Amino acid sequence: MTQANVTRTNHIMWTMGDDFRYQYAETWFKQMDKLIHYVNKDGRVNALYSTPSMYADAKHAANETWPLKLDDYFPYADSSNAYWTGYFTSRPALKRYVRMLSGYYLAARQLEFLVGRISTSANTDSLGDALGIAQHHDAVSGTAKQHTTNDYAKRLAIGTSKAETVVDSALSCMVDSKLNGDCTAPTVTFSQCQLLNISYCPSTEEDIPQDKSLVVVAYNSLGWNRTDYIRIPVNDQNLVVKDSMGNVVKSQYVEVDIVTQKLKKFYVEAYTGTKDEKDAKYWLIFPASVPPLGWSTYFISKESQGKTSSFGSMTDLPQNETIEIGPGNLKLSFSSSSGQLKRIFNSKTGIDVPVQQSYLWYASSEGDADTQASGAYIFRPTGSTPSIVSRSVPLKIIRGPLVDEVHQQFSSWIYQIIRVYKDKDHAEVEFTIGPIPTDDGIGKEVITRLSANMATDKVFYTDSNGRDFLKRVRDYRADWPLKVTQPVAGNYYPINLGIYVEDKKSEFSVLVDRATGGSSINDGEIELMLHRRILKDDSRGVGEPLDETVCINNNKTCEGLTVRGNYYISVNELGAGARWRRTTAQEIYSPLLLAFSHEGSEKWKSSHLTKASTMQSNYTLPLNVALITLQELVDGSVLIRLANLYEAGEDPDYSTLAKVELKKMFAEKTIKKIKETSLSANQDKSETKTRTWKVEGETQNSSTPIKGRPVDISSLVVELGPMEIRTFILTF
Repeated sequence: MTQANVTRTNHIMWTMGDDFRYQYAETWFKQMDKLIHYVNKDGRVNALYSTPSMYADAKHAANETWPLKLDDYFPYADSSNAYWTGYFTSRPALKRYVRMLSGYYLAARQLEFLVGRISTSANTDSLGDALGIAQHHDAVSGTAKQHTTNDYAKRLAIGTSKAETVVDSALSCMVDSKLNGDCTAPTVTFSQCQLLNISYCPSTEEDIPQDKSLVVVAYNSLGWNRTDYIRIPVNDQNLVVKDSMGNVVKSQYVEVDIVTQKLKKFYVEAYTGTKDEKDAKYWLIFPASVPPLGWSTYFISKESQGKTSSFGSMTDLPQNETIEIGPGNLKLSFSSSSGQLKRIFNSKTGIDVPVQQSYLWYASSEGDADTQASGAYIFRPTGSTPSIVSRSVPLKIIRGPLVDEVHQQFSSWIYQIIRVYKDKDHAEVEFTIGPIPTDDGIGKEVITRLSANMATDKVFYTDSNGRDFLKRVRDYRADWPLKVTQPVAGNYYPINLGIYVEDKKSEFSVLVDRATGGSSINDGEIELMLHRRILKDDSRGVGEPLDETVCINNNKTCEGLTVRGNYYISVNELGAGARWRRTTAQEIYSPLLLAFSHEGSEKWKSSHLTKASTMQSNYTLPLNVALITLQELVDGSVLIRLANLYEAGEDPDYSTLAKVELKKMFAEKTIKKIKETSLSANQDKSETKTRTWKVEGETQNSSTPIKGRPVDISSLVVELGPMEIRTFILTF
């Protein structure tokens, strides 16, 4: 009756059981059979096994007028001190692994399609299956037992190994001009480096012979041209980078820091089972311009006439109060006394925002009069004021022609590098957190907090599954009066793409590299929870504390998990931040895919395509469109999904109808047939049910969302309205 009293019409969806109930499915169904039998025998209620589709049909047939809900139901709580907002961050290394491999899988499927799927060879299915399993609600969420999580990671690693074989073979076929599309016997051997973030890449670290070059092929899985910076670990300080035309590419050296060297030594052994005795000395950094769905080749060789790469120079801290960094338009100011960030200024736009940044941690509650503890699911801090890690931070400044870096040691277990690249309108923050100390018996939930001098009136915005941004209001729920029992945990939201705040003049945005939790606990603030190590279970089914450790030496040497990652900061004029968020988010999700080989540059250029796009020359996708799927299916047909990245009204130029010309996109192929399907590609679009619902407050003058028209087979132009995703199966 409780549910009936808050449900319109006399049709009620009564969900039966959760994941644990169906461990003994036969017993459970027998009990439901009895329940249905005796309820119907009474006669006042008609109970039946149903489906969501049948339920929606019954509701629609009632001809009721319905309220329109535009937000979601986050954050969820099942008691006053049990907000399910901890899992937004739990197991951040697994979350990063899933995110990184999702982008890699997208690129690998593209390459598999471009050369043609070979039934007898390796394919990307194993990685796709592992990523699919990882979407389970207790997998990427971080709420499985440790041994189960290990199995998820193992499956991902096995799938990645097979997908690497596909990528190596496909790139070898595509770049080798002698093969003429015959990919049965590739002649080039490529290698890839999945541990570049900790400076481990044997192909780039080894000595380059005098008569050869390190060949770097960079593949761009995005549908538009891009210029990004490539960072690879090297040991030779006398290298020169050249593009496919033989032009010298400006490059820069930065010494590999001691924290990265220690990480590499421990985690290479943990991941590979073998010790890495050789530390990479330098990062070699250079810009790479790559066409859409295409590749560019760069050659790195020893320079006999002297150094041509610039060394990032360490600068002494000045006597004045402020240190400014940034080789381009974006400038960051730091206090020379405290070592803390003070201000972000963009000279191109004139936006100037005072910003402070620090690391803090919430003590994990183990329960009190209310025995609810913080755990894998639940975020329950002890009090609402976190402990600051350090108020004074040692600074190391490195300046160069391409990038300036600020190295900050907040504690023995928190290290940070802020990078500002010459041609980028954002700052990249690389954090290294861990092992989180627990020798004091206190679990810790670690955050970074950015405090901007902005009047935001309790409002902030977080993405919904990386698509639209939803307005959040602190301590408020639109559908009911909220009683605030957890002022921090009760205001945390899931962040997959980013979070931002705005005032009357500017926007302050942060993008993330994995799913995480975050909020704006005070006006002008953004905080992200980056790592958690907890000593007690929260009694929601995991049955063990969220206390991740990593071991080497046959499990004889173990330590708490260290997490390394990135987030990205930008300040923009009010209304202009969407372009940066949408474009940069795609570049974060789909970084350049790098493959390495060794060969003489002239020999390579004589027999290989060094730069090409699979699209028609000079054609790119519109900047408001993403190619989110390009996959050859088992039957030889091709699945393609295109998405408009912008919401209606989000940007004056890009929140519009976008058009994609499939003939130019697949310039070297002929499309014989096109069929539009549902999003899941298991039903023809023409067969899907469409219902018109009566909505409260809606009038005949209410605006209708812009949507693309059916595709004309002669022109093959796909139209996409704001936030629209369209799915097609093509036959070539």
